[in-house]
Amino acid sequence: MDKAQLRNDMIASLKALSSQEKIEIEKRLTDHLLNSSIWAEANTIGVTMSQGFEWDTRKIIETGWEQGKTIAAPKCYPSDKSMIFYQINHYDQLEKVYYDLLEPKPEETVEIPKTHLDLIIVPGVLYEQKGYRIGFGGGYYDRFLADFPNKTVSLVSTLQLKESLPTDPYDIPVQHIITENGHYK
Repeated sequence: MDKAQLRNDMIASLKALSSQEKIEIEKRLTDHLLNSSIWAEANTIGVTMSQGFEWDTRKIIETGWEQGKTIAAPKCYPSDKSMIFYQINHYDQLEKVYYDLLEPKPEETVEIPKTHLDLIIVPGVLYEQKGYRIGFGGGYYDRFLADFPNKTVSLVSTLQLKESLPTDPYDIPVQHIITENGHYK
């Protein structure tokens, strides 16, 4: 099966979860992340603004703010498929862009250089335990992570873990996977 079909099938499975199942998985994923050493050791954290069927990131963002961490969200630039992270201090610094994604307003935020991000929480749809993932098909994260020097983690339900996935030479694996059952390196 190709990446597009695998992605579509998993998105349908995630959308089919009941709201209670989704909430329970999100709580466990978030608790494991927030109690991990990779979270404790990170001062500047890159995280997307989740939506729809994705695992909710608001609790992670708000906990980071409460703990005095610098939280940065990505802004995607479709013209060259690049991504820049900007520090956000409140949700008013976000705007809806294409596909109703929430992204930082560059004029109201401060750019965070790639090397200053201690940890990036990498979104995706499907994963294998080696850290390879199928994302949303734009390749933004693979491009960004190609020379990223610090830690990466993904929050993944065991439903999203597969034994193996098709990979391409440009695919960049995440270093850590946190599931509702715990942490894989």
